[in-house]
Amino acid sequence: MQFFVLRVASNKEDRVREALERKVKIEGLETHVGRILVPVERHMTHKAGVRKESERKLYPGYVFVELQLDKEGRIPEKVWFTIKETEGVGDFIGSNGKPSPMSPKDEERMIQEAEKKDEVVTPADAFKKGDKVKVTNGAFQNFEGEVDEVIPDKGMIRIVTNIFNRPTPLELEYWQIEKL
Repeated sequence: MQFFVLRVASNKEDRVREALERKVKIEGLETHVGRILVPVERHMTHKAGVRKESERKLYPGYVFVELQLDKEGRIPEKVWFTIKETEGVGDFIGSNGKPSPMSPKDEERMIQEAEKKDEVVTPADAFKKGDKVKVTNGAFQNFEGEVDEVIPDKGMIRIVTNIFNRPTPLELEYWQIEKL
């Protein structure tokens, strides 16, 4: 099976994926259609003590479909029409109106990005003890310091900064600081 790229209506990627999966099952095309992917990246943020998870599509406006070609190297007619008649589907990416499969290198990179979606990226991964940081928000804006402790369950980072020439610990949220 090879991956092909479908151009779809913007912000309708998930709806198109679900519709395609449903149609493939109804039509019994599981032997010709493999995975249908919409790669996303997840981020975990903490603001005002509230943990928030967000997703961002890596390829907005595109859905990746794994297809089994027939003996002549073409997409089987029934599969072609099932995909093309799905609401929100534009066209296959390819040259001269003929769908082209993704190169193995691009396919591998896209699959790796799609499968790592379960890993949640947190700002805690970005900071470690000893990092030099600058406060970007709040009462201590523009103060510089060093990370003393990362507190992931609270969404906080403790830094040590100098106030009146004395080392002073500050507990700040991830979004309030940046690395120097």
